[in-house]
Amino acid sequence: MVSMRAIQIPRLDGPGAAELVEIDEPSPGQDVLIDVYAAGVAFPDALQTRGLYQHRPELPYVPGAEVAGVVRSAPADAHVSAGDRVAALTMFTGAMAEVVAVPADRVFALPDAVSFTAGAGLLFNDLTVHCALRTRGRLAPGETVLVHGAAGGIGTSTLRLAKAWGAARTIAVTSTPEKGDVARAAGATDVVLADGFKDAVKELTDGRGVDVVVDPVGGDRFTDSLRSLAAGGRLLVIGFTGGDIPTVKVNRLLLNNVDAVGVGWGAWAATHPGYLAEQWRELEPLLASGVVAAPEPVVHPLERAGEAIASLEDRSATGKVVVAVR
Repeated sequence: MVSMRAIQIPRLDGPGAAELVEIDEPSPGQDVLIDVYAAGVAFPDALQTRGLYQHRPELPYVPGAEVAGVVRSAPADAHVSAGDRVAALTMFTGAMAEVVAVPADRVFALPDAVSFTAGAGLLFNDLTVHCALRTRGRLAPGETVLVHGAAGGIGTSTLRLAKAWGAARTIAVTSTPEKGDVARAAGATDVVLADGFKDAVKELTDGRGVDVVVDPVGGDRFTDSLRSLAAGGRLLVIGFTGGDIPTVKVNRLLLNNVDAVGVGWGAWAATHPGYLAEQWRELEPLLASGVVAAPEPVVHPLERAGEAIASLEDRSATGKVVVAVR
């Protein structure tokens, strides 16, 4: 067997447990074999290193769920072939290695305008936000979108894509003024601090509220997010990077005619065959044409993958974080 470099998590002690090791390359079988140039880092990666995510891989495991690279080989009936630039989903482990084997339906042609480092950070966030705004959130032209954690990966993805899909206004909620600058660079029309955001949003919207709240944070912001919705508004529940899982008093939904909507992109894709390809058909032209820019992420070398994962856990990361493999 030919060996390759990879990151392994040998014990559930958090991101600091990450080790650079040599392991055997995968064999292609019926999958697409990809030489990995960069691997994305996402919040579930941090949770997995402590055994706190719903998907618990057997130890030791290679972390990471998304890659960008070049196809080494592919089955004859695949939509990609050797030499193609691609992004791919390993779902939910295996990405932080020099070579990965991925089913063809989770491999996507990467536009020439998108670098490998940017491409490695696109899929998890952009496909999640597509599911949130297009499939579950029913974003309509002219609506206003508020996004929590606006300087993070989901936040900046929302700010990049919402306008392309019809939003007239995007309000970013950040924990610091410095993160507000990141949100503005991603396309926010307004920025407010998390402390007191409800009153700030009320003032910005002349008391009307917003049509959509994108919430990957959860925690104690949830009730004020519901109170920030206009009639018919939707609060999109994406995750809980704030730690606490909030509860909702459903009378608030009834009295104000608002929705709390779950956005489980992975589960939706798993139960809707062809959905990933459908999503990419909408996203790829936006990226290829430059209508939506693919942001260059914060890049860590492979040997510092533990630090990259830790930056998601301690919320010091801004934008997307990736690990350079080659």
